[in-house]
Amino acid sequence: MEIDSKNWQILEVLQADARTSLTALARQVGLSVPSTSERVKRLEEAGVLAGYRAVVPPRNVGYTVMALVGITTSQPDKARLLKLLQGKSEVLECLHVTGQDSYVLKVVTHDIGHLEAFVSSINHLGETRTSIVMSESIPARAVAAPRAQEQTGR
Repeated sequence: MEIDSKNWQILEVLQADARTSLTALARQVGLSVPSTSERVKRLEEAGVLAGYRAVVPPRNVGYTVMALVGITTSQPDKARLLKLLQGKSEVLECLHVTGQDSYVLKVVTHDIGHLEAFVSSINHLGETRTSIVMSESIPARAVAAPRAQEQTGR
């Protein structure tokens, strides 16, 4: 699917506030409501717009520790690890990566003891390295339209 400048405008508005009404969205991007609705539908069908979600800051619901946990695991244990991690509510993200680690996990816990228990619960499947997040210097942000230079490969 081609993502033209109007589609990028729609994506920018919805990434900033997914609860924006269709009427407000149409007004912000300078299109009619039916045209905007059709574009949103096409973006959803193409998988470009994959969902809508509420943002819940972990600290505001009692998770005071955030950490990145790298784990190196053998090929035969990867499926078992992923199955185990699926059931762990502490895991916000699991990224399969290159380099020393097999996976890097973004986890939240109530306190250091909870983090220690979490790491202990996965240690039997590989070697772990844990980094406690002290602050978010650049919080998660929206996907932006590529700049013209990046699109042409210059």
